[in-house]
Amino acid sequence: MLRENSCGAVVFFKNPNLNYLLLHYEQGHWGFVKGNVEFNESEKTTVIRELEEETGIIAAKFIKGFREKVTYVYVRHGKPVFKQVIFFLIETHSKEVSLSFEHIDFKWVQFLDAMKFLTFNNSKNVLKKADYFLKTREFI
Repeated sequence: MLRENSCGAVVFFKNPNLNYLLLHYEQGHWGFVKGNVEFNESEKTTVIRELEEETGIIAAKFIKGFREKVTYVYVRHGKPVFKQVIFFLIETHSKEVSLSFEHIDFKWVQFLDAMKFLTFNNSKNVLKKADYFLKTREFI
């Protein structure tokens, strides 16, 4: 089985509530910033590169202590691919987004609305963990 490794992030800003960035992919689903790890690239370097490529956001910081792994299998060209995605939590102070060609829309939404928009249960579970992480660490 083919294998694929990606990294991504739950991106948020606080003003005064937590607002999460959701991206609408061309394939129709809503999710988070993410992309494949390139040769000799660290997980966090991948996230920073993907964040800038997909959203234009460069002013961002990782929230220490959050790292969530998701795995699933999808089919590409008739063959199964085992995919692992590592998600981090990133804070930004910029609401400005410049979408890449990979996306057709974006939204900044609070938790309950994000749960309605997110397409996949894996993404919903990552968001639940991220939201809980922030709220129990007295971040907000």
